[in-house]
Amino acid sequence: MNEINETLPTDLTSCAVFLDIDGTLIDIAETPDQVIVPHHLPEQLAKVSLRLNGALALISGRSIGSIDELFAPFRFPAAGLHGTEIRTQQGGEIECDIVDEGYLSSARQHLERLAKQWPGLIVEDKDVAIAVHYRRVPEAAEHVDRVVESVLLELGSGWTRQDGKMVVEVHPSASNKGAAIEKLMSAVPFKGRHPIAVGDDLTDERMFEFVNGKSGRSIKVGASSHASVANFAVESAARVRDWISRLAKANLD
Repeated sequence: MNEINETLPTDLTSCAVFLDIDGTLIDIAETPDQVIVPHHLPEQLAKVSLRLNGALALISGRSIGSIDELFAPFRFPAAGLHGTEIRTQQGGEIECDIVDEGYLSSARQHLERLAKQWPGLIVEDKDVAIAVHYRRVPEAAEHVDRVVESVLLELGSGWTRQDGKMVVEVHPSASNKGAAIEKLMSAVPFKGRHPIAVGDDLTDERMFEFVNGKSGRSIKVGASSHASVANFAVESAARVRDWISRLAKANLD
């Protein structure tokens, strides 16, 4: 990866921008509901989206409903739950892969029992996916790993795990951020544009792979323990927010 002045480009002519949220646009918090969205960020994103004729999307493990709450009153194009949910147009309808939530009933029980054994462990139920956050109890990592693997054996091949920063998520195996961007890129206003993807975690590597394959720009945010295929890097979410701020101001010139 390279750290250069134009890692975060100001010339977005014919570009489409895909942004992860936690750790990329906003700083990671101890729990998902404790994150802080700077009050000016939603409006700045809206201005950048206008500059791109709507070709800006938020790509997250969060549900689109959760994304909309964070960035209200705007409802940006988005991929939620790692692509299980897709919204291709600003304010448009949400397309969702049909998943029988009943499949996760047993998984919920196993993971909730684990959480009772480890106070501080958070089981985040997303209806069609479940995330286990162990940031507050890092010593539980091996136990989380074993239970998740047991859950996946019970669920079968239609489900997979997605590891992230102090979190493991169980979700439909067909969903990933690369496939989500591919779907968005086939729709107006993204179609025919050059993709730029910005993310910070292992969950973002699939979108980096897709973007690299399209001769786009993949940008890794912050340090991590895993190797990344991103071809550029910046040191923090603060740098990404500064970039969005500068792009929003340029839109007014």
